[in-house]
Amino acid sequence: MQFFGVEYFFSSDSRIYWFYLLSAFMIALIFIYFNPKYKYALSKNIWWHESARNDYKYFVLISSIKLFFLLPVLSYVLSTKEVSLATVLFLQESFGFIQKSKNSKELVVMFYTLSLFIVGDFTRYWLHRFLHTIPFLWRLHQVHHSAEVLNPLTYYRVHPIENLLFGFRYALSAGFVSGVFIYFYGASIGIVEIAGANVFVFVFSLLGANLRHSHIPLKYGVFEKVVVSPFMHQIHHSKKYTNKNYGGVLAIWDGMFGTFASIDQDEKLSFGLKNKKVHSGVFEMLLEPLRK
Repeated sequence: MQFFGVEYFFSSDSRIYWFYLLSAFMIALIFIYFNPKYKYALSKNIWWHESARNDYKYFVLISSIKLFFLLPVLSYVLSTKEVSLATVLFLQESFGFIQKSKNSKELVVMFYTLSLFIVGDFTRYWLHRFLHTIPFLWRLHQVHHSAEVLNPLTYYRVHPIENLLFGFRYALSAGFVSGVFIYFYGASIGIVEIAGANVFVFVFSLLGANLRHSHIPLKYGVFEKVVVSPFMHQIHHSKKYTNKNYGGVLAIWDGMFGTFASIDQDEKLSFGLKNKKVHSGVFEMLLEPLRK
């Protein structure tokens, strides 16, 4: 059953872990209770739209491609462990061996967890931005933006080459941070976890991350300029504001680099590709970006 993507529903590192989905559904019900005009977000017109059905089929396909192709390629070409080791060797050759810091293990673990999160989110922002601004990469990323309606599985509507790029990004960022910490503090480092997931991933996912790909325009109020809300990401998916709100978790990068956008919650957003037909099937999603 693994190659059908079922395992994603039972892994706390996955966006669609069942507990995160349940949390998002409860938040959506509360939101609709106070804003009944958005009850259409739960309608058949959204969840059984042709675009949504393509998401469901593509999820099964891309799960198999990840298992049998992407993961072996990533582990063979570039792994976090290899980048970490290369970073340690570089620091040793450049600055020599140093006496390991005597800071408390708890403090090191907290600092390491925070560093992984910040560096990872920063690199994710820039890769996402490059996917929009470099023509060839945009052809790949259009697969994700071709969704005309949004649902949690739209998150996995990503071309395999883009998945590889994000895999390399993770290996480089996490490997670099790990190497620096091993150099200064030794190999006995760890991360703060909740239910087996990085604490930041767990909290962010629990607060409605799955509503980012939905029609529930949930905003985070005064925290909008710090944390990317579901509505901010929906703005990014719209045809009008597709070059805004590139942030993954933190909105501060969009604020720092001039790509932050906030609009009225009631403004009607149109999803899909501007001046381009939507992909008609899952195999077209794979092949169309590679054509001249």
